[in-house]
Amino acid sequence: MQFYRHLGSIHALTFDLDDTLYDNHPVIVRAEQAMFDWLAQLLPPSTMISRDDWQHLKQQLAVIDPSLTHDVSQWRYETLKIGLMQLGWRLQAAELAARQGLELVLVERNKVDIPAETHRVLALLSAQLPLVAITNGNVDPQQIGLAKYFSAIYQAGRDGLAKPAADLFEHAINHLGVPPQQVLHVGDHLQTDVFGAKKYGLQACWYNDQRRTLTTANVNCLPDVEISHLAELLPLIGIPAR
Repeated sequence: MQFYRHLGSIHALTFDLDDTLYDNHPVIVRAEQAMFDWLAQLLPPSTMISRDDWQHLKQQLAVIDPSLTHDVSQWRYETLKIGLMQLGWRLQAAELAARQGLELVLVERNKVDIPAETHRVLALLSAQLPLVAITNGNVDPQQIGLAKYFSAIYQAGRDGLAKPAADLFEHAINHLGVPPQQVLHVGDHLQTDVFGAKKYGLQACWYNDQRRTLTTANVNCLPDVEISHLAELLPLIGIPAR
């Protein structure tokens, strides 16, 4: 554990989900592969959308409509729909297929391996303080077994702009009914989590289990505290780590 500032009193915690409470990388790889496998069955080989074409179209759409970056499900749906229409599909057929593709991806997206340690720590924390989840992703916390620890869950797109915008932090603070400076936000991303939390007035805990360094990262502001294991949160609120 590394402290960068003196921590004030902590009356509530907010949590990022992806890559903070579980390893999200293999989940996304598997979901993307499932989508391309589905496209390979749907399209003739001569018109198959390559991964490079997919990424190029996705980024083009984000330039045309930046709001898509705040809702990853809608962004994927629109990319699938437009990609199929560029291949000659009619609008109605492309919309139907895009919905099917998105549903398939979401099934894989919610096959998440939650570490036992995550359950242990969240159970201990939630017994002492209110917890709120705020995520830029589209995982379903109910399906993956994490919803029971949180008094509220806010998701970019559905509930506002993605972090580091203030929307999700504001929802969490309004729900908790405590001053932002008495809330500790925990997340793995220095921009969306640490910078977003500090900008809105929360205390920020950088979850760094990948041995990244602040000297090589693009840092807009320092976290208040850095941890590499979730259990390090426990003594911060007076619970023995083991």
